[in-house]
Amino acid sequence: MATSTKVDTVMKVYQVFIKATPDAIWAAITDPEWTQRYGYQGRSEYELRAGGSFRNVADEQQQAAGMPAVVVDGTVIEANPPHRLVQTWRFLWSEDVKAEGPTTLTYEIEDAGNGVSKLTVTHELENAPVTTAQISGEIPNAGGGWAYVLSDLKTLLETGSCLTV
Repeated sequence: MATSTKVDTVMKVYQVFIKATPDAIWAAITDPEWTQRYGYQGRSEYELRAGGSFRNVADEQQQAAGMPAVVVDGTVIEANPPHRLVQTWRFLWSEDVKAEGPTTLTYEIEDAGNGVSKLTVTHELENAPVTTAQISGEIPNAGGGWAYVLSDLKTLLETGSCLTV
């Protein structure tokens, strides 16, 4: 008797136009000095090569509030600066979400002309309902997901200040 396994795949796509160069956006996504200045202000650390590691580290205040030292981890699949970064991405803040396993995250950065770039973030979420709710901003008191992070990134690059300041 054949058995089948239901695979629930959700793909979330976010696009934002930013008055910044592709190089500036790439740096804001991959440079730890930038990543701790917007969004949830964790420090992202990358080995920017295929097979390299990725991790997002919580600051002391976040850890004091109960977050683990490493909030998200993953592996770089493709790094083509400053245009494309593909990686696995796995939340580590609870056993339930860890059990969902890694998802796939893709950043694509295109020069749109006149000093503007288009950033597209595609998050493939296979059998990951808790991660999907988190990145969609659907979990109460847990932030606004990718929409918040990308809005804050845009604000920081265009004004020099983040949304929470």
